[in-house]
Amino acid sequence: MVDDVAAVCEEQPGVSTLRLDYDHESQAPAIVEAHATSVEGWLFTGIVPYMLSRDADALTRPAAFVDYSGATLLTALVRLQRQGEDVTRLSIDTLSTADVNATFTEAGLPTAELRTLPYRPEMTSKKATAFHRKGSAHAVITCLSSVHEALRDELHVLRLVPSVHSVRVALRQLMLTAEGQAQEDAQIALGLIEVANEEGLLREATALGGTLAAFRGGTHLLVTTRGPLHDATGGFTGLPMLARLAAQNDVVHVGFGLGRSAAEAESLARRALARARRIGEVAAVLSLRADTDIVLESVTSAPAGTQALSVIARRVGLSVSTLEKLLEARAAAGDEPLTTREIADRLAVQQRTARRMLHRLELAGLAERTGNLTSGSSGRPLTLYRLTL
Repeated sequence: MVDDVAAVCEEQPGVSTLRLDYDHESQAPAIVEAHATSVEGWLFTGIVPYMLSRDADALTRPAAFVDYSGATLLTALVRLQRQGEDVTRLSIDTLSTADVNATFTEAGLPTAELRTLPYRPEMTSKKATAFHRKGSAHAVITCLSSVHEALRDELHVLRLVPSVHSVRVALRQLMLTAEGQAQEDAQIALGLIEVANEEGLLREATALGGTLAAFRGGTHLLVTTRGPLHDATGGFTGLPMLARLAAQNDVVHVGFGLGRSAAEAESLARRALARARRIGEVAAVLSLRADTDIVLESVTSAPAGTQALSVIARRVGLSVSTLEKLLEARAAAGDEPLTTREIADRLAVQQRTARRMLHRLELAGLAERTGNLTSGSSGRPLTLYRLTL
């Protein structure tokens, strides 16, 4: 399936593919996390691996999936009819009832004896297999390779194979989304910097892929774009240049503004600089639209454990009490890696919430992934984290 979809994608000029297959749909989130930095976008061969990856907060790049309704479903009906099957009595998983009925109605086929199991977050391959077995008089159309493997010796089962048209539509959608992301990364980012000693400023601007100019009243203007600023700040969490400038200046105030125009970015940068002045002698703030301000903490070479929890809490957007519970969990584990489930249990939160917290800590350099642990069920593997805060 992956090879077939990739071959269609590679027909598009300028598109190259990384072919990543799996033995079971539940492995998709771990594959996405492992290769996140190698791709510009994700095209899933179906909705299930896409939804599993999305619900696991694993998607950091634009993503789309191949739709199996419409042309793909019609192709399957033709194949079944040629094999002598009654296409008015079918058991179909994953596709929504509305999409199935619309396709059948368009083809002039009745829908009264169709059995459908639309995709839901709680749906598993075991549940889908059980659903089809209850309708043993119906031929089966499945979107899941695991269901096809489980039923192929029991029932007449056909695994949907996406049509070329469906793949091209999904690829076009993905490319448009990726282009939009690229435009967002090209947003203007203006920084207003107040320091007495200018030494090193030009080097810092170059590291951000930007340019430096005098602004007014001793303030310096740094011009760059969102993409380099996002990468240099670890996802808008910390500003390494703040510590380096503070080593040469008693007072360092930095205000960054992100806008759709130079005028908007400058206005936001002014607001950010004003807030940085109110925070203290050394501070950096990023201002976004919709009155959103983010304090960018100084990234130093000191061990994370020596930092005050209040500073870390402000940096990663978590409460001090949450960080204290994480420290207790680390101590109880003897500094051994912990699974996302163990963290969730310790904090009395859902695993999804725990993954988000750990992702923030990882971006800030306060946690690191050490691998995955198979959960022993059909769910996604549990990610192992070592806490370094």
